[in-house]
Amino acid sequence: MTVPLLRLSGITKSYPGVRANDDVSFQIAPGEIHALLGENGAGKSTLVKAIYGLVKPDAGSMELNGAAYAPSEPRAARAAGVAMVFQHFSLFEALTVAENVSLGMEDPPPQRKLAAKIREVSRSYGLPLEPDRLVGDLSAGQRQRVEIIRCLLQNPRLLIMDEPTSVLTPQEVETLFGTLHKLSDEGTAILYISHKLEEIRALCDGATILRHGKVVGDCVPAERSAREMAEMMVGTDLTPPERRELTPGAVRLEARALSLPAQGQFGTPLREISLSVRAGEVLGIGGVAGNGQDELMAVLTGESPTPGGTLFLDGADISGTGPAERRSMGLRTSPEERLGHAAAPDMSLTENTLLTSGSAQGLTKKGFVAWGKTRSATEEVIETFDVRTPGPGTAARALSGGNLQKYVVGREVVRNPPIFVVNQPTWGVDAAAAATIRQSLLNLAEQGSAVVVISQDLDELLEVASWFAAMNEGTLSAPREVAGLSLDEIGLMLGGGDAQDAAAISEAENAQA
Repeated sequence: MTVPLLRLSGITKSYPGVRANDDVSFQIAPGEIHALLGENGAGKSTLVKAIYGLVKPDAGSMELNGAAYAPSEPRAARAAGVAMVFQHFSLFEALTVAENVSLGMEDPPPQRKLAAKIREVSRSYGLPLEPDRLVGDLSAGQRQRVEIIRCLLQNPRLLIMDEPTSVLTPQEVETLFGTLHKLSDEGTAILYISHKLEEIRALCDGATILRHGKVVGDCVPAERSAREMAEMMVGTDLTPPERRELTPGAVRLEARALSLPAQGQFGTPLREISLSVRAGEVLGIGGVAGNGQDELMAVLTGESPTPGGTLFLDGADISGTGPAERRSMGLRTSPEERLGHAAAPDMSLTENTLLTSGSAQGLTKKGFVAWGKTRSATEEVIETFDVRTPGPGTAARALSGGNLQKYVVGREVVRNPPIFVVNQPTWGVDAAAAATIRQSLLNLAEQGSAVVVISQDLDELLEVASWFAAMNEGTLSAPREVAGLSLDEIGLMLGGGDAQDAAAISEAENAQA
């Protein structure tokens, strides 16, 4: 029998108040693409950090290619042939591709030789990169290529990938999968973490499922449905979000010709953005990362004052107001960057609740904080959105990414705001949590709120939105009703095609049918 490339036996790791990994055992064969599945907080991140030398297990052992393996740091893991592409890119925008790659190497060659090697390896694996380009000028998909090429230059025997497709277009996902299959054919094993279960079914040879730090099962993904795997992860039946037909009310949020110059060297200017959302509507805004979504979020929240255009809330001009005033008027928001923007990392969840809801919820009075009331408000979010945390006093940075996402979205939703704007609402969360968040957005609309969902997950937008518009190079397309909208039409809109072009495609498809 083939010796497993990686074998884990009884890996256990505990932190104060939680056992992140509990007697975890599984193995990966050479050339196997193996999925690691589990809810947020199931222990996936802790486990791959142990494999990569970022944490030391309390108990258990690992073998790599039949030999004992216990990396004391990532440098030792890389020397043994283990590489990792993290969910959050670790790149410097002001440096070139080659300069960023060299920073991740122990003994980088001269820049000219490195540039030639980058071109050779990137083209060989179908991920072409120009080593002299500034990273700040690259798309999200191209930046991920930099991270992958940096790993491939190490000739890894095991490549760990954490949520690699969260910022990629469908075409970029297809390219990435081609690269991973080529690596697999060459004998490189891949440990793949993703909440996109249809991708797991299409890509992975096997899967190990974690729940509450323990291995609860394994499967061949191609032989299971996405729903079956999700239910294995959560240990219960899943109920898809329920969408009801609503009669829209009055316009609650309206933007007219909002414009904003590029903020910084790598920013995207906004060009006369106009939109309107009525009570009971969900407007979905899609787009490839870097096309102005963050800038649009900033002008809607008031973080970036706009020199051009007008913004109305329930008919009142709020263009000259700041974030705090807009929140007090009922425009609540949840940004994409959860740690550092949506939540202060070193503050507790209770303190973070105070930061965003102090005056609006009556948590402060005459300069004094009602800590008991603030704690109760935080506990309501934790309970309603099943945030896995020891308690409201836990620091935001101590939560897993998915659980922090549930907190920052839930913190706004539980207030039933008249207007809610959210960017990437289910980024990095598991299937059960995503269903809960999406249902909460639909419930808001049902209660008369106007909801704007900015997301790169097209399936998500089709599931919750009543109207769809696309961001492309700082412009926003005319909205289309989601009912009857095809993926081909959406793809055209994302590429800058207008609604009439998309409608023509739809009519042609219907005529052929």
